[in-house]
Amino acid sequence: MNRLCSLLLIFLMTSSVCAEDGISLEEIVVTATRYEEKLPDVPAHVTVITEEDIKNSPAQNIPDLLRTEAGIHVYDIGGNRRNIAVDLRGFGETASLNTLVLVDGRRINQADLSGVDWFQIPIERVAKIEIIRGGRGSVLYGDNAAGGVINIITKEGEAFRGGAEISGGSYGTFKSNAYASGVMKDLSAYLSAGYLKSDGYRDNGDTEARDFGVNTGYAFNDLINLNFSFGYHKDKTGLPGALKESDFEAGRARTDSTHPHDFIDAEDYYFQLSPQVSFSGDSLFRVDTSYRKRGFLSFASGDWGNFTGDSELKTAMASPYILLKTGAGKIGNVLILGFDYQKTDNKIINDSLFFGSRTIGKFDLEKEDSGFYFHDEITVAERLKLSGGYRHDRSEFTFDPGEPDSTSMEKDSYTAGINYTFSGKSYVYLGFSRSFRYPVIDELYSFFTNTVNTNLIPQTSDNYEIGIRYYFSDNIYTHFNLFRIDTDDEIFFNPESFQNENLDGATRRNGAEMSLGAKMSEWLILKGTCAYTDAEIRGGAFEGKNITNVPRHTASFEAVSLPGKGFTFVLNGVYVGKRPFVSDLRNAFDDQKNYVVLNGKIRYQWKSFTAFLDIYNLTDKAYYEYGSVSSFPAEKAFYPSPKRNFLAGVKVDF
Repeated sequence: MNRLCSLLLIFLMTSSVCAEDGISLEEIVVTATRYEEKLPDVPAHVTVITEEDIKNSPAQNIPDLLRTEAGIHVYDIGGNRRNIAVDLRGFGETASLNTLVLVDGRRINQADLSGVDWFQIPIERVAKIEIIRGGRGSVLYGDNAAGGVINIITKEGEAFRGGAEISGGSYGTFKSNAYASGVMKDLSAYLSAGYLKSDGYRDNGDTEARDFGVNTGYAFNDLINLNFSFGYHKDKTGLPGALKESDFEAGRARTDSTHPHDFIDAEDYYFQLSPQVSFSGDSLFRVDTSYRKRGFLSFASGDWGNFTGDSELKTAMASPYILLKTGAGKIGNVLILGFDYQKTDNKIINDSLFFGSRTIGKFDLEKEDSGFYFHDEITVAERLKLSGGYRHDRSEFTFDPGEPDSTSMEKDSYTAGINYTFSGKSYVYLGFSRSFRYPVIDELYSFFTNTVNTNLIPQTSDNYEIGIRYYFSDNIYTHFNLFRIDTDDEIFFNPESFQNENLDGATRRNGAEMSLGAKMSEWLILKGTCAYTDAEIRGGAFEGKNITNVPRHTASFEAVSLPGKGFTFVLNGVYVGKRPFVSDLRNAFDDQKNYVVLNGKIRYQWKSFTAFLDIYNLTDKAYYEYGSVSSFPAEKAFYPSPKRNFLAGVKVDF
């Protein structure tokens, strides 16, 4: 893979002379820092997936879009595109707790181990996605941002238009969606709805989902704006579970399930209200408020018995902040001051049958977070910017029943960075940040003993990064960066003690990432990435062991051809290297195998009519994205991924 990175860089450098004049890669602004910034002003590795990128991609969901981004490892646990995890910078099996995910600036990480539900926002509703790697986002957003921040920005109302799409494909998949958009004087609105049904690749891998979303905006005058958004999602999905080595030896097929009755039934809705007042030019005061209610019923079974969990989480958030922009000539300052408050109430009913003994438990668990922060960016000269920020955060947990019935934690985070634009749009940067992660509710709480693990404390990470983004011409660039993440008291589940613990040693993640992009002509766009991550435990009982489920090498490429007459052809591929099995903390087993997967897309557009064919796993490779070590007896278990499959459909815009 290192050779591949070198070949890609040499290709782009030598091909820069072939690019046509007048073709320019778009200058991108970044909003995941709570205010718009140009890309060269952020001291971190930032990438943006645009609406055009989404249209050209064969991806069926947001995690599929993220697979081809540098330093991101995406794995589908069930092989049915439902239980998906996204890992930024090598956090492995705790990735979903160390990657902060936002929708229009609203955090969607849950206060429990369920993490992020990527199904909540359908891909058809997405306008763009911003990815800020490293712990910089911890100052502005708090918990969960050790690996980075992913901000999903939804579509807003534009000129009067609408459309509908219908598609079908492998595994009995049927998909449909529709949208309507409009602007009337000072009011804008965007509405969307979707339906998905699929039998899935494996037995008991079926899914049925419904979605509805609304974005509206109203401008009272030039200074006062009000934005409102709403989203609803409901799905029921089978959980086929893992297949052990002994299952394959007994003649099981890749599509079989040893858990034919396991499922998750989820219903999720939210609304967000954001009034904003502008003053003194570009300065503003804004309050983001939101409410989310998520209910899910799940059933799991095994040799030990079965478990039914009925959980309801209600989350209320309020985030007022003020943005002050001042300056004279080439000297400028942008200061943001804010406060975040979030309260989650988790009501749970667990019905357990373990080895013939049945218990029913009712629990009311709460988490209340508050934090104040500031972040300042100073333009020292036209090409030189300095930035820094600080956050103090506090989290309080209450448990009913519980012994003790409450506990509290608090942490500080801070960041500093420098950016220098040295030639045209090319720039270099250096950044440092300290981030943190609190334990989630069900890491702290034992549902068997109704006790709280008061020994569990927050983890902290120091993030160091240096990078360069260089434009060989207006339409060809490369981005290269080095990073280190040192983490103390990392929270993990120890399969040897069956408890959530803080590691008795530190962890270190050293890495390098490279992104390459070239618009070779009006009809050919090339992209490529590669990344190296060395994630290791330093000290303690697992001294020198590699962190589980972290590939040392990853790479991707994408070619988009627009030959004319309405046709678009897309080919992309992902390489994921070897990595230790989940729960194999002592690295006692052979690593999970590496794999390469190729996908393709053919799209034809004529006026308002579009037809497309998406093909996944073109080479029909038998592989798996996720594997773990099961207990009693310990053996390798696999979650097989789909072989070659397709989705074809038509879309009409009017």
